[in-house]
Amino acid sequence: MYEEARCAMVGIFERLALRSYCSSALVGGSMADRSKAYEDTIKTLNTLQSNAATIEKIRATRDQNCHQNIPDMISMTGRVGVTVDDIDDLRVIHVSGTKGKGSTCAFVESILRSLGYRTGFYSSPHLVEVRERIRINGRPLSCTDFTRYFWHNYGLLDASKSEHGGAMPTYFRFLTIMAFHVFIQEKVDVAIIEVGIGGQYDCTNIVRNPIVCGVTSLGIDHTGMLGDTLDKIAWHKAGIFKVRCYRNSRLETN
Repeated sequence: MYEEARCAMVGIFERLALRSYCSSALVGGSMADRSKAYEDTIKTLNTLQSNAATIEKIRATRDQNCHQNIPDMISMTGRVGVTVDDIDDLRVIHVSGTKGKGSTCAFVESILRSLGYRTGFYSSPHLVEVRERIRINGRPLSCTDFTRYFWHNYGLLDASKSEHGGAMPTYFRFLTIMAFHVFIQEKVDVAIIEVGIGGQYDCTNIVRNPIVCGVTSLGIDHTGMLGDTLDKIAWHKAGIFKVRCYRNSRLETN
């Protein structure tokens, strides 16, 4: 009972803190106008979420189409003016795994920030607001900045979709594109990137030259997409490893 109450209070304080931070960032124009702009942004972003039928279709055809994930991602980042060469210029720490990858990324970000580095941090899922997924120096993007960066990227993708068979990115893919754009524009010293699912075909794996790759403890997860054995899952997770980057991993067999 005590633990449930404590967790509830923590959640309340997190919401209050984020709302306060969001409100303090709403500068220029009226508070109501800026708040509505952010709300409209979130509504539009949510239209990119895949429904259950689409997810099931993706799972059913994953073996035939998964090799297209990275080429499609390169095409879509190019549509917003971000090239793989631009991403290569980022100093990326890329982390996959079953358990602990988000915490590992958070620890790494905190350590580097305390040493004076300007950090970018991309993780998922979010706890309260989607802005938490993209952080600069440990803080989520303000409502104003999130709105500005969102419409820049969404507008370019929407304007070019007719030239690409009407293709628009899914929710996670869009946020990944946006995160790379934000980190480039904000001129971060280092970008800590948490993999979404797997690694080999995850859209974050557009990174070609990470400075460090890590794999946290492995277990059985997302078997419909990654396979039903540790060997198969490990193959996907290790897909983020690149030549000439430092690598570290941990296998949990229990």
